Amino acid sequence: MKVAVLDYTGKDTGRQVELSDAVFAIEPNDHAVYLDVKQHLANKRQGTHKAKERAEVAGSTRKIKKQKGTGTARAGSIKSPVFRGGGRIFGPRPKDYSFKLNKNLKRLARKSAFSLQAKESNIIVVEDFNFEAPNTKNFINVLKALELDNKKSLFVLGESNKNVYLSSRNLKGSEVVTTSELNTYKVLNAGKVVLLEGAIEGIEANLSK
Repeated sequence: MKVAVLDYTGKDTGRQVELSDAVFAIEPNDHAVYLDVKQHLANKRQGTHKAKERAEVAGSTRKIKKQKGTGTARAGSIKSPVFRGGGRIFGPRPKDYSFKLNKNLKRLARKSAFSLQAKESNIIVVEDFNFEAPNTKNFINVLKALELDNKKSLFVLGESNKNVYLSSRNLKGSEVVTTSELNTYKVLNAGKVVLLEGAIEGIEANLSK
């Protein structure tokens, strides 16, 4: 699969790069994608929800009224869930929502995500670029040149680049990651995936195992 290489001003460099069919042109496995995205979102949950049950609520333990003769239902504790201020019945408790997935399945999910984006022509290859210093305006100019200023975009770098990362950090619709930080959710959540040339080899090496 051949894709034209652009420069960061959006102009065609006249070169093309070969993207591996084993990564960018497989038959997507929807269930693998579902499981990997589900795991990513589950692992982000804090799971610190907690409500007090009747044994944990502060309050007197005396019997609040006599057992018989009042004409109303018998009642023993002010902490009973039927009273205002009482405990909660079967309330939420702290829980770890994370779960494990097979490495091969996660690899298949990422390949499926790239293949889905490639099928929709949502992958752009840009030659490596850098800024002299962090500057959000420079990064906005790159987005405009690539016609991504009104779209969600994911920039994938071959290696960490502090100036490019810091230039993008203040922009809500754009994210910059390295190949080691990629996951299925980020790839699919982007309207366009921008691969810098230096990232392609790393992506294919990680996913062709």
